[in-house]
Amino acid sequence: MSELRDLYQEMVLEHARSPRNHREMPPPCHHAAGHNPLCGDKLDVYVKLDASGQRIEDVSFRGQGCAISQASASLMTETLKGKSLPEALKLGDAVHQLMTQDDAEADGLGKLVIFQGVRAFPMRVKCATLAWHTLRAALGNEPSTEPIVSTE
Repeated sequence: MSELRDLYQEMVLEHARSPRNHREMPPPCHHAAGHNPLCGDKLDVYVKLDASGQRIEDVSFRGQGCAISQASASLMTETLKGKSLPEALKLGDAVHQLMTQDDAEADGLGKLVIFQGVRAFPMRVKCATLAWHTLRAALGNEPSTEPIVSTE
């Protein structure tokens, strides 16, 4: 478990310092804003679908917050490019289970498995899942609408 904890710390810090896909995306794209009032995390998630409307062509985020929220959003955007919508939503559910359930399955999560360590810090689960909740809201809306989601 010590190796996983070390990897978690290293990867969270690296992605928080140099987040991937940290940019606004011009319309048309799906967009939602997320807010975690307990920690102060705020982020916007942007999703561009391919011509079929069934696969994520590009995904990015902008925002500010704690290292965990920024790292989670960064890793999420890296992982989701090229995924179908059902795959993306299933992955989001699996990540949430990984952080909240002792018996959660980690197979198929790749780098996202590092967030298993968040389970030991229940107050940080909302930080780590904010990007995923915001992604789900963005995918449920028409391009260029701007819903706001909260972890509360």
